[in-house]
Amino acid sequence: MDIKSLSVNGKEYQILKLLGKGKGGYSYLASDGGRKVVLKQIHHEPCSYYQFGNKIKAEINDYKRLREIGIPMPAMIDTDIKEERIVKEFIDGKTAYEMVLNDELPEYCITQVKNMCGLLYPANINIDYFPTNFVLQGSTLYYIDYECNNYMEEWNFENWGIKYWSKTKEFLDYVKEHS
Repeated sequence: MDIKSLSVNGKEYQILKLLGKGKGGYSYLASDGGRKVVLKQIHHEPCSYYQFGNKIKAEINDYKRLREIGIPMPAMIDTDIKEERIVKEFIDGKTAYEMVLNDELPEYCITQVKNMCGLLYPANINIDYFPTNFVLQGSTLYYIDYECNNYMEEWNFENWGIKYWSKTKEFLDYVKEHS
């Protein structure tokens, strides 16, 4: 199915392209006629390794939680609870995943993720450290997802996330599996 437009609270957005599919939804590059935004449509497809509650409410709550502690991320522009859609600021740049793949990830990106951890861990929070969830715009690394969970050591950056921030076996296996 080729989606041309979606509405959020009665406002139409032209769909420019699919940016990606995650555990909780499809993210599209969209336009409101004047600016580019990301429009996320929540989906309810099964995910074998993750359990969800109310996805749209979780996105809103996670956004507020991360915003309060100062994680650099795109602004939430609008939400449509009924249609389960979120409009957020478009952060234009390369993902950390693309930069790792092309051997162009600046070292300061790792430093910025570790700085985020310095805010997250004391607040008892983990984010999804997979590098597709981070975009470098200028010299700032943004966490473009809103997902966060209670802190668990096995899923922190040092024990899980870092495995995907260079050309490790885990990263290369992922690339092979998804090419």
